[in-house]
Amino acid sequence: MSKFTVPDLKITPREGYARGQEGIEQILRAAHRVLVEEGCAALTLRRIASECGLQVGNLNYYFRSKDELISALLDAIIGAYEDAFAEIGREPGESAERRLETYVGLILADITTKKTTRIFPELWALANVDPTVQTRVDAMYRRARAKLNQLIAELNPALPENERETLALFISASMEGLTIFAGYEKPWQPRMPWLERLACRSFIDLIKTLEPGQLGDLDSGASPWALPVELKPEPKSSRAQAPSPEAKQRAARKK
Repeated sequence: MSKFTVPDLKITPREGYARGQEGIEQILRAAHRVLVEEGCAALTLRRIASECGLQVGNLNYYFRSKDELISALLDAIIGAYEDAFAEIGREPGESAERRLETYVGLILADITTKKTTRIFPELWALANVDPTVQTRVDAMYRRARAKLNQLIAELNPALPENERETLALFISASMEGLTIFAGYEKPWQPRMPWLERLACRSFIDLIKTLEPGQLGDLDSGASPWALPVELKPEPKSSRAQAPSPEAKQRAARKK
């Protein structure tokens, strides 16, 4: 599995809160615990204040509203992932293939953690009804795919940009989809090492062997893999086929 790990949060100091930075971190970590253990429905100011031992009114000193607090929490969660993705790109002397394996290992190892298995389905659900969350989640995945796009370009420089982007999306979605099957305490979690090896092998083979234009024409909807099969009539024999022994016996009985 990957040697990289993703911290729970990346909390950036806020201007004008030098003496209150410790309180900000306390609140955000409390909100993170509530999100992991109880889900988005429990993420209220009252519940967060209770978790970190403060009065609800005290939260307003640090965050003027629940939306501002949730926004800061999302920034802290997403920032931790962006730092991890950037770290992969700084591996000295590693080939693009090896860095792709590291990238895949990072994502799949993280999926098996409690925080990720619990948080991301909550974020996906929240993004369906909250445009702000949708924007932030999309931005995070866009940055993650940018790193993947870069690795694809190194492994297969002939692919045009739009095909690299589509391939990066396919690979990303394939890995994220394992959350519900092989995430924390999920039935297939013990087989995640196998799934990681399968993912690395199949992704690398796909990237290296995909040819420009092989995905087909978006306008026509034609697929180069769905080629029509030309049916040819079987050649007729120039001589009549000799009757089988069984046919001869049946003919003799009729006589």
